[in-house]
Amino acid sequence: MRTETTGGMPADGILDRLRELRAADAPTHGGRVLAYVYDPGREELDELAAAAAREMQPVNGLDPTTFTSVAVLEREVVGFVRTLLGGGGGGGGGDDVVGSVTSGGTESCLLAVKTARDVWRASADSEAFARPRVVAPATVHAAFHKAAALFGLTLDLVPVDATAGAPTAAAMIERIGPDVALVVVSAPSYPFATLDPIGEVAGACAAAEVACHVDACIGGLILPFWRTADGAPLPAWDLRVPGVTSISADLHKYGYAPKGVSVLLQRGRDRQRAQYFATTSWPGYPVVNPTLLGSKPAGPLAASWAIIQRLGVDGFAELAASCLRSTRRIRQTIEQIEGLRVVGDPVGPLIAVTTDETVPVERRVDAHHWGDQAREHGWILQLQPPLAQADGVLLPGTTHLTITPVTERGLDELCAALVAAADEVRGVPPLAAEDVLAGLPGDVLAALPGGPGSAASGGTAGVPNAEAAFALLQALGLVGAAEDGHADASSGADARLPDRLAPFMALIGALPHPLTERLLTELLARVVEPR
Repeated sequence: MRTETTGGMPADGILDRLRELRAADAPTHGGRVLAYVYDPGREELDELAAAAAREMQPVNGLDPTTFTSVAVLEREVVGFVRTLLGGGGGGGGGDDVVGSVTSGGTESCLLAVKTARDVWRASADSEAFARPRVVAPATVHAAFHKAAALFGLTLDLVPVDATAGAPTAAAMIERIGPDVALVVVSAPSYPFATLDPIGEVAGACAAAEVACHVDACIGGLILPFWRTADGAPLPAWDLRVPGVTSISADLHKYGYAPKGVSVLLQRGRDRQRAQYFATTSWPGYPVVNPTLLGSKPAGPLAASWAIIQRLGVDGFAELAASCLRSTRRIRQTIEQIEGLRVVGDPVGPLIAVTTDETVPVERRVDAHHWGDQAREHGWILQLQPPLAQADGVLLPGTTHLTITPVTERGLDELCAALVAAADEVRGVPPLAAEDVLAGLPGDVLAALPGGPGSAASGGTAGVPNAEAAFALLQALGLVGAAEDGHADASSGADARLPDRLAPFMALIGALPHPLTERLLTELLARVVEPR
């Protein structure tokens, strides 16, 4: 395997190798992967986005006063999204809504939290508290876990109902207090696709003078066109809602742009300026950054801008209508499968499916076995582990489907595969974590934190160090043998997920979170280590 280049390669050879590497990836087009990718099913959009990005390839988005095209593109992208989300242009949100283009949903969420923290710190209330809180449902995106950790806030998670998949407004509102820098609600949540009670929560935030962020990273570009079963628009969830101070929407999801590009809108110019970092306290050029990045590519911005220009509101509405038809058909199919149920009342082109425990055991379909079996039919679904909430209520393990416009082309085949996969695993019991652990060698069990040999496993506080974590990954079958055939942690090894993920999900649900997080960190770190 090539580990370094000692001389130039012909261009054709370079591209041939790149195509060879890409051939091992999950397919990004065609709708076979119902996670991570957002295929509009229109090749012309891909070509247009690629051409626009190529035009901007050498441009540095750091300084829009030098590269003035960046300022124009960002202004027009933000303006389109602002109007779509009720923040101006007759939408009722006011012309004081301003925004920035970011590198993706995570950066948008980080900036929303950073802004809220800094505004809170400048308030009189902050003097009485050492550390502010972010109040959010347990289903809030993991980006807010990251933001709280990076910016020194306490993430106060509100448990959600295991059947409905959403928090009650009362449960959210009762957590609001003077030490809260930000309340976050989702439109919709990623895990269960449920719409949080945004109107009630934002109203309470306004009354308490607490900031409220709507995470519409996945829904922002499609929920404006979504309709209920009777054809009505959704309840107000965006900047039309009084009390919403910021909102994020990803253009690389249902804006169909290449990754990564997102928009963060803030209500109030002074508030949005707290998002910025600026310094002249060094001998170099003045630094003024609206986002976390300094130098940044302009290609994704240009691609987003080009797609917006090409589609317009009507084009986005047309693609949303395709997603709506497919989502309804898939949901109807799943609801007719004995042994499975859809979690809550999903809003938007996402569905989370779990086991229906109201039917006899022998007729149940374990959602994770079902997701694995669908892969045997050529469809890649996303498995999500169970989660024990702070109140002790267990959120079930689910299998998650993301529907895109291209899904409609293969709808008959997909629905048939979902039914067949369920029939093939019906009655197969779910994997118990203890059964998965019992299948591990004794020395591996001893090395687990809390096991008899845990003191020798390395690391601190029961968390293994890199070598011990790698050994555990090998024993779990998550990394392959080293290239020389020896299980040597210092040798190159292929990291991979198993073909069937149900046992992996059972382990994640059973082992302590710090351990699983450490093991997954080691897994992904090993993937990119030079050989």
